[in-house]
Amino acid sequence: MSETPPNTLQYRFDGPEEAPVLILAPSLGTTWHMWDRQIPELTKQWRVFRFDLPGHGGAPAYPAGSVGDLTARLLATLEGLGVQRFGYAGCAFGGAIGLELALRHPARVASLALIAASPRFGTADEFRQRGVIVRTNGLDPIARTSPDRWFTSGFAAAQPAITEWAVQMVRTTDPGCYIAACEALASFDVRAELGSVGVPTLVLVGSDDQVTGPAEARTLVAGVPDARLAVVPGASHLVPVEQPAAVTDLLVRHFSTAWQPAFESATGQTVLPAVPDQAVRVVVPPQGGPVAEIAAAVPPQAQGRPDPYETGIKVRREVLGDAHVDQVLAQTDDFSGDFQEFVTRSAWGEVWDRPGLDRRTRSCVTLTALVAGGHLEDLAVHTRAALRNGLTPGEIKEVLLQAAVYCGLPAANSAFRVAQQVVREETTPQE
Repeated sequence: MSETPPNTLQYRFDGPEEAPVLILAPSLGTTWHMWDRQIPELTKQWRVFRFDLPGHGGAPAYPAGSVGDLTARLLATLEGLGVQRFGYAGCAFGGAIGLELALRHPARVASLALIAASPRFGTADEFRQRGVIVRTNGLDPIARTSPDRWFTSGFAAAQPAITEWAVQMVRTTDPGCYIAACEALASFDVRAELGSVGVPTLVLVGSDDQVTGPAEARTLVAGVPDARLAVVPGASHLVPVEQPAAVTDLLVRHFSTAWQPAFESATGQTVLPAVPDQAVRVVVPPQGGPVAEIAAAVPPQAQGRPDPYETGIKVRREVLGDAHVDQVLAQTDDFSGDFQEFVTRSAWGEVWDRPGLDRRTRSCVTLTALVAGGHLEDLAVHTRAALRNGLTPGEIKEVLLQAAVYCGLPAANSAFRVAQQVVREETTPQE
């Protein structure tokens, strides 16, 4: 167990100290205990390192808003322990961290297993909507429906104790950290970079996974140069819990045969030699160099002010949601196209991206201005945006009450009607 400063993660070790390190990473809403049934077999060959996401499993609640931030915390934890090179297996959110490691720190990862993972998890709108639900209702609605997402119906019915364990695991997670993790997944998308993953990779998925199922697994296999696919029958999203023996066997075989030898190690640990296997192509870097693709030279940026359009479209999507922006852009034609580019550059690429106010404050200002102007259609759009930017329904109510004093009661009356409907739609949990 560990003392956990803000820039590191809560962790534990199992297995012999002299063995090579194998990391097992959790899914969103779970703890390191999701791997308990893999530990007895894996510790025969490896020193297993498990960690909890912030605010999960009693870990300190230091929210991390991006997969890159969590990856940096994991590496800081490992640096403090002297672990330089390791095998890595991650489930769902843990798989996202594994992809980030393989892409940004390829010399650190000897071999990779991605379980119930995807290069992009659903849509940004879905995860930001989940954050709105949690911010308004707490984690209970998510906790009660977790078994439906994680397990097959037969397993959930036959294993009530495990099902209840899953519910309680989510229910006791820190809501702020859960929301931050949703934001991290909303912005995670490495589909265009899969070809740069340079380590042997096992992609493992449950046949009945409705969250990140076989289709997402095949996308990973098609994109990662040295990847193999394993589909576990009769399993859903938390396949290590539902089919522990099958997952353990697949991990042992993968990490025993596809572990690249380490040429240098600050730990002094000896990595197990690779077992010959014609089905696995092991890429060994020459002279101990990192396994990495040399990027093409980037041309120097043109002189002058950079075009804010790309920043603007990114901020616009983050605040208003992909669905809304896609709808607006789909309706754009030759007549309205220049106006939409102007809005994206000026409003979203310049004003909304300025550092002087955070997005919560900008939403408060925007709501007030829209009430004053009587722009009820835009008020509905920006009420949704305010919820996504972190305002609670109670805070939106206070903004509208303040506006009633200075903008007039009729304007506020109409605004309350619009905002009330939006809040109901956005904060009602989907059963």
